Parts: sequence; C-alpha cells; structure tokens
Amino acid sequence: MLIPVILAGGVGSRLWPVSRSMLPKQFIDFPNMRGSLFQNTLSRLDSVPGIEDPIAVCNNDHRFLVAEQLRQLGKEHADILLEPVGRNTAPAVALAALLAQQDHADPYLLVLPADHVIQDEAKFVQVIATALQSAQQNKLVTFGIVPSVPETGYGYIEKGESIEGADGFSVKQFVEKPNRATAQTYLDSGNYYWNSGMFLFSASTYLNELKRYAPDIFESCHEAYSKLEQGEDFRHIPEAIFASCRSDSIDYAVMEKTDSAVVIPLDAGWNDLGAWDAIWEVQDKDAQGNALSGDVLTADVQDSYIQAQSRLVAVAGVKDVVVVETADAVLVTQRSQVQSVKHLVQQLQDQGREEGILHRLVYRPWGSYESLSCRPGYQVKHIVVNAGASLSLQLHHKRAEHWIALKGVALVTCDDKEFELQPGESTYIPIGSKHRLTNNSDAAIEIIEVQIGEYLGEDDIVRFEDRYDRV
Repeated sequence: MLIPVILAGGVGSRLWPVSRSMLPKQFIDFPNMRGSLFQNTLSRLDSVPGIEDPIAVCNNDHRFLVAEQLRQLGKEHADILLEPVGRNTAPAVALAALLAQQDHADPYLLVLPADHVIQDEAKFVQVIATALQSAQQNKLVTFGIVPSVPETGYGYIEKGESIEGADGFSVKQFVEKPNRATAQTYLDSGNYYWNSGMFLFSASTYLNELKRYAPDIFESCHEAYSKLEQGEDFRHIPEAIFASCRSDSIDYAVMEKTDSAVVIPLDAGWNDLGAWDAIWEVQDKDAQGNALSGDVLTADVQDSYIQAQSRLVAVAGVKDVVVVETADAVLVTQRSQVQSVKHLVQQLQDQGREEGILHRLVYRPWGSYESLSCRPGYQVKHIVVNAGASLSLQLHHKRAEHWIALKGVALVTCDDKEFELQPGESTYIPIGSKHRLTNNSDAAIEIIEVQIGEYLGEDDIVRFEDRYDRV
C-alpha cells in the first residue's frame, strides 16, 4: 500500500508577481500545463499500482485552495493536514506518517513536494516501482536527479556502493549547494545527483529513524498528533504544541545520519521551477527561443520569457529577459538575475504592501472577488459566488455596501429581511447591518459590490455564521 504525502507548503517568492503568499506557485496554472503544479503532482501518480488517496500537508491559509483542487481531481477522500506554523519537512512527514498508520498497519509513503515538474511521467512511475523494492527492505529511499549542468542552486547527493538486486546506491554523503567549479567536478565525476527532496519509505522505518536521530522532533510530533483536531474537512495540528517543535528538514534530521539511506537515479525531465528561468526552460519556444503567453507583441527579442495576464505587453530589442505582467504589477529582469526576485518580495513585505500577499483576483471558499478600482473612500469589486455557496453572515463597522446583480439570482439577507436580487437590481447594506449573500442555484452568480467608508480593509469583518469554519 502506497500513500502519497504531498508537501504543499511554501510561498514561491521567486516566481512573483504571479506567485503570492496567498496564492503560491504550487496552486497556479502556468501556461501550457494541465492544471496546477499541485494537481499535476497527484495526476502523474494515477497509473502507479496500489496508490491510495493522498495526504496533503499545507498551511491553514491555503486549506480551501487544496480542498478545491483535490475536488476538481475527484479526490475528495484525501486527508488534508493543516500546519499552524511551518516547521520544515521532518515534522510534516512525521505527522503524515502517524496519520497514515492510523488507518493502515504500516503503509509506504511517497513524499513529494507539490511544485515540481516531471516531463517523462512513465519513467517516473517505473522508478517509483524500483524505489519501492528498496523501501520493502527497510531502506529510506531518496530520488537523485541525474544532473545535466553544473547547477549551483541545488544540493547534491554522492552515491556510494551499488545495492545488490536493486537499481540504486547507498548514500555516501549529502553536500550543500556548491560553487560553479565544485559543481563542475561533481558533474564530471558521474558520482553525484541533484537532491530532489522526494522520498519513499515505510511509515515505521521513517518514524523509527526520526526517533533515533531526532528524538525531540519525534516526541513533539507524537504529542501534537495525540491532540489532532478533526474538522469536517481538515485535520488541525494544535499550534501550542507544534510551535515548540524544532524546525528541520528530512535531510538534516534523518537522511544524513542514518545508515539505511538509498539513492535511486531519476532521469525523467525533472525541474523544481525555482525561478522564472526554470519556467522558461520547460515552456514551448518560438524560432527565436522565446516563451510567450498572453497578449504579447515582440520585435527583435531573443531567448526571453514574456507573460501577459491582463493587457497587451510589447517588448522590443532585448535578449535573455523575463517580463511578467499581472493586473497590479510588472516584473522585468535579466534571466540570469531571476534569483534576485525574492529580494523584491522582501521589500514588499517590509513596506507592508499587499502586492506581495494578494492578487486583485482573490479566491475564497465560496468563490472569488476581484478589485476593479480602489480609491480613498470607496472600492469596487466583482464578486462571483459558486453554485450552492454562501458568504458568511457578517457585518462591517466602517463601511457600507451597494450590491448590483449581474448574473443569476442572489438570495440576500440584511438584518431581519431576506429577499431575492434579480439581474439588473441593486440593494444597499448599511454600516453595522448583519448581511449575507447566498447562491441556492446550480450555476455561479455575479454581482458588483461598491464599498463606501473610511476604512475598506478585509479585516473589517465580524462573522456570526459561516459554512467554512471561519467564525
């Protein structure tokens, strides 16, 4: 029995402005990809024999994104484990292993980050089968990517002796990200692989080795799991306990110490999409080496990545650049300097700017809203409420709202009144009134919301009832 453990944390700051903290890269549909990276991570496992429903580990802010994307794949029976704070991969996998053992005697766990691309999926499935053979011998398997260039952005794994009867090697050592010259010697030797961060082992083997080499992490996770809170759709890890757990990766906590580590080579078109140059590498390109998406015009442009989301983007006379346009931000950088994007995100955070957190189009468990215009004293939004969904019963202390129905019939609650709002009709929600918008139909409804008030922040919401446990 093989259970995928999908690690869906992280913010993907180097792929700003498309990736934001509330919509990180693993949940984004990039051009020429069928679904999000998270969904692709799961879909490529569909042909793996004996594969079970996954365990997805994510943070609380992304729980509804994960649930919706699982629903779209028909995987409603997946477990969603919510981390109240990030503590790296060793604790996350420990909690997933304890959860997996709750329903199965001792399953095997296939641990995968949610934001990788693997182009040769058939080859990947074959390598999983090979790795499972080693895991059945109580080994902790890591997948080593066969390197193609002297990459300085990855850690490396040096292989040891070959494993008898298996297409793998013992692990001689893990090494940190090298400089260019050292990376070249690794590539030339043929004895090193890129560290992919993907693993396969039995739940008991991992927990036993964690207990042996990082007993403090094991005890913290065991205590947190004993007090796991089961909601209707999510499993909540108690913050008071988990926050005291030491943060550490599987590599540092276990794999670098254990004598049971095995590396299986993987040469299947792997890419971790760590920055915009990696996105360029996996995209289809024109005769000039450009990867283009959206409404883009070019003249004398070569070997560049240009993405437009909301308007025409025209680029002329450049080479080896990245231009990414969204509704509220534009990024321009040399392809060789894309690692610096994370410093721009840090500046956004230091300045308290929302462009590092949210897009103008924001997804909610009931649908979405898009900010069309925002000025002092007012804001205009386009709101979509999914079929059968409802906003919370709420009020605002600092703003009033006008609702204008565009499409579908909305059920409006305002204090002690309840009425339908037909397309073309409007209603007024005064400051301090308890109100709710509900869609009882089988199709999405759309409205324009005009907010008026001295403060228009999303934190001016007092919830009284909510279908999504946000009260």
